[in-house]
Amino acid sequence: MAAELVEAKNMVMSFRVSDLQMLLGFVGRSKSGLKHELVTRALQLVQFDCSPEVFKKIKELYETRYAKKSSEAGQPQPQQHRSPEALSIHSSYDRGSTVARTSISTPNIDYPALYGKYLNGLGRLPPKVVKPEVRLVKLPFYTTLDELLKPTELVPQNNEKLQESPCIFALTPRQVELIRNSRELQPGVKSVQVVLRICYTDTSSPQEDQYPPNIAVKVNHSYCSVPGYYPSNKPGVEPKRPCRPINLTHLMYLSAATNRITVTWGNYGKSYSVGLYLVRQMTSAELLQRLKTIGIKHPELCKALVKEKLRLDPDSEIATTGVRVSLICPLVKMRLSVPCRAETCAHLQCFDAVFYLQMNEKKPTWMCPVCDKPAPYDQLIIDGLLSKILTECEDADEIEYLVDGSWCPIRAEKERSCSPQCPILVLGSSDVNGLLPTPNGNGENGKATADVVDLTLDSSSSEEEEEEDEEEDDDDDGPQPKRRCSYEKGLVSAC
Repeated sequence: MAAELVEAKNMVMSFRVSDLQMLLGFVGRSKSGLKHELVTRALQLVQFDCSPEVFKKIKELYETRYAKKSSEAGQPQPQQHRSPEALSIHSSYDRGSTVARTSISTPNIDYPALYGKYLNGLGRLPPKVVKPEVRLVKLPFYTTLDELLKPTELVPQNNEKLQESPCIFALTPRQVELIRNSRELQPGVKSVQVVLRICYTDTSSPQEDQYPPNIAVKVNHSYCSVPGYYPSNKPGVEPKRPCRPINLTHLMYLSAATNRITVTWGNYGKSYSVGLYLVRQMTSAELLQRLKTIGIKHPELCKALVKEKLRLDPDSEIATTGVRVSLICPLVKMRLSVPCRAETCAHLQCFDAVFYLQMNEKKPTWMCPVCDKPAPYDQLIIDGLLSKILTECEDADEIEYLVDGSWCPIRAEKERSCSPQCPILVLGSSDVNGLLPTPNGNGENGKATADVVDLTLDSSSSEEEEEEDEEEDDDDDGPQPKRRCSYEKGLVSAC
């Protein structure tokens, strides 16, 4: 093959412009340009795409030009019989590379520069097309240890609506040991698991788990439970099914024996792919600890963010002097303990990382409870500034950030007590401080008086006491109006 390659190059070097144009036109390459450009293009063709048809065409053109000499001997014409326009070529190959390094020399022409430019230009052959693979999104609660089966498309075998796709594999001794020695999340559920993941066959982006219709998974001789549908109370709304990795560990042979998995699925036009993975399932407490280790944003960076939020917009006619942030978690209406939010969120309000992770452990949605936008685990940060404020401000449920990055607590005003603006009479006693019960009825000035109620008694006894204590006041000041008061018996307050 190397001898044929050298022979083809020598033939090409002896070609005239018309021969070079015929060769390049034969393979669909550009025929325009000067002779040295055509030679470089033809050498590139020989070097990287010298198929039997191309070699045959080169030999045909050469024999047409040198018919007599080539008929006598099947070797290329010696140098003295070549066209005066011929060039000299020296090739050397690097065993560590599939690309030959070729040096071309001729007076007044910088062929190495032209050749290098050609290699990096359109003349380079297109790389081998590799079909992209289906990728699944990373799940925060699952750490992948091994890929047992790459995502493989479920191909229907016939025209039936219900299809079956089997898969046979065996675990290695190391994988079996990992499963056996892993801790239990709950009785019978190991943290290291073999899980089955199913998604759409789409290579444009990482895919989320998606079950096909009528799915059923059989491991060896037993069917594996698959998450069911969420009930829907709204009329006309189809129930939703949580599509998660399916744990197959408890039905597998933890030995050198092979395991058979059969996926039954409905063939209704959409294409699905399945993959098998050895994973370690994480808990919300473990994710919280990891977030506290690597996800805390320094208070000074948070302070700079506050300043940026409150920076005066020159196009705005309204100057923002501060922004209020609640210290109550919007998820559970309790005081924040670990304030966090997504790095992509535009707001300063935080939610509690503890409850957020626990909720997504049960039903993963990863949506911010403040702005209802995606807040995946990889984008969560702990607000270092608000964490510091929570320790320093324990008697307020809300703070206000100011334009300089400082903050001040906002304490709710206590409800004002309805203190009367006159002396409180002692109720239920006529001899305390020498005060007599206030009479009821019209006084000397004909003014109506109010009832006095002792709230220490029940309603029936209060009414009876009012009727018994009605007397006329003989003082010159006239009758004193009776007032309702909610104070305890025996207390006297002055204005």
